[in-house]
Amino acid sequence: MRFPPRITRTGAAAAVLSALLVGGTVATASPAAAAVGSICYSDLPSQAYDTLELIEQGGPFPYSQDGTVFQNREGVLPSQSSGYYHEYTVITPGSSTRGARRIVTGEENQEDYYTADHYESFDLVDYGC
Repeated sequence: MRFPPRITRTGAAAAVLSALLVGGTVATASPAAAAVGSICYSDLPSQAYDTLELIEQGGPFPYSQDGTVFQNREGVLPSQSSGYYHEYTVITPGSSTRGARRIVTGEENQEDYYTADHYESFDLVDYGC
């Protein structure tokens, strides 16, 4: 388990302050990035805890696709360079396939996103609640 992640919510505030101090402009988040919600770690399904623990341990993972680069083709997550995001299966009990649930990690800031609907929406995992 990643506890706590190194991502901070102060990044946007720091960017605004920096822009004001040096007379620059402030870029706004894309509508897609603004659509990312938040979920308390304690509200994740139990299988997500298992996936997060496997990620922290470096595997072994149940599916060969786990750990592969997530392309963010849907554009829901904040835009990053190729290779930034990686995806991992959250097992769905009773499903004969990988199911729709995933954890997508962002490597630089150690952020973890959860999706229950196969990339249509994402929630940033909040380890502080």
